[in-house]
Amino acid sequence: MVKQVDQIHAGMLFLALCLHLGAAASGMLKVDGAQGGGGGDTISHSLTVVQRLEALLVQGNGSDVSLRVETPNADEVKVIQAHSLVLSLQSAVFEEMLLSRNGSTLVLKESSDCAAVFDKFIRYLYCGEISLRLDQATPLHKLATKYQVTGLQQGITQYMTQNLAQDTPSGHVAGWYEYALQVGDVTLRDSCLQFMAWNLSSVLQSGEWATISSQLLMTLLQRSDLILQSEMELFAALEAWIIQNEPDGLTAENALRAVRYAMMPPRELFRLQTQSSVLAHYQESVRDLLYMSYQFHSASPLHMAKYFDVNCSLFMPRNYLSPVWGSPWIISNPTRDDRSTSFQTQLGPSGHDASKRVTWNALFSPRWLPLSMRSMYTETGAMQPTRVEGGRPRIIITPATSSADFAGVNFQKTVLVMAQQQGKVVVKHVYNFHQSTEENGDFLSEADLYRRTSEYLIDSSLYLHIVVKPLYQTLITTKN
Repeated sequence: MVKQVDQIHAGMLFLALCLHLGAAASGMLKVDGAQGGGGGDTISHSLTVVQRLEALLVQGNGSDVSLRVETPNADEVKVIQAHSLVLSLQSAVFEEMLLSRNGSTLVLKESSDCAAVFDKFIRYLYCGEISLRLDQATPLHKLATKYQVTGLQQGITQYMTQNLAQDTPSGHVAGWYEYALQVGDVTLRDSCLQFMAWNLSSVLQSGEWATISSQLLMTLLQRSDLILQSEMELFAALEAWIIQNEPDGLTAENALRAVRYAMMPPRELFRLQTQSSVLAHYQESVRDLLYMSYQFHSASPLHMAKYFDVNCSLFMPRNYLSPVWGSPWIISNPTRDDRSTSFQTQLGPSGHDASKRVTWNALFSPRWLPLSMRSMYTETGAMQPTRVEGGRPRIIITPATSSADFAGVNFQKTVLVMAQQQGKVVVKHVYNFHQSTEENGDFLSEADLYRRTSEYLIDSSLYLHIVVKPLYQTLITTKN
């Protein structure tokens, strides 16, 4: 019987709201469409209706439910006069709570951060819009998730993924990652993790680095797509994290064993062993890795490959920005014509190859048409041009000369594409290939290089960074 009375009450409230809003909206007209057209004209009062709904919330006119927001271990209580019809229409959770209530008041238990933004949350239910700051994103997402307001939940997830590059005093990306992991928001979790991996140098220098969890630390250390200056930069940051957080022995050992010591020059390894207090304390835990790293630097990679699995992570480079691994490439007015550049890298990370250099030639074509999209011959039998209007960007990277030193080595090319977000240059895309970006099929497919305001253009230029990673082939033979 109570449920039936509530339904009648809600219906009467809906009728009252319609009459109230309709009368208030009669002064503003917006006509769309052409006279005499088949579709007719449209009269829109949507903005006025939203304004009147907001006024209902602010003034409390026609309210039939009080929301009493309480925070555990706090004396402050927030009371909001609301309308059960609006709450029920926007949230299935509120609908169920309202149907089972015993009086005109709903008592809601919220954390202090959620209570602080509860007014904003309720206003969204009435107006369908919300303004927020970075520090309000997580509590608003919590409320949207708790009360199953899907549109708001998805909107805040999108807001967070679009504001990862925003500067904050203490950082926010790692905190958002931990929150996304907790609530199971896969989109936000993956976006945060990718941003940190691809912009790791800035993360290591932020105040947030010292506070990240051991789980996130290990997740990052195990990735090969980290973008940073060198492995030494990563070790220095890890050492600072261990000193700051004083983790248990197993956590520290696992983290130190995830460092790729073979990617450090021998002189840096010697320095670490003599100057690093953390490495001195845990040296027994990584002694085998240091020994293998010294062996790697003292013999040719081809010789090492006969006895060791050189495909393991210890011998696999990450995306290092150091000049010995690649080169930045700034292409002004990238849609104009083909561009080329040359650069040198060290043959490989092994100390045995420290003095050997490889010269690479890179060619950027802004409008390359793949073979699958063009005919092989013209009507006269001549080959069609390979660069035509309507094509897509492409990069080819090849060695200037061949060498016997290349035996047993595959050179993976990685192109980092920068973009400007919130006034900050960040890595937007990472493309891995052997010789040409055609191997990816989606190189710069989302980039509008013709629009001057494109986030991919910084001062009308396309900012790239090329990394060449030598990957060694294992030559271990099976003993009979």
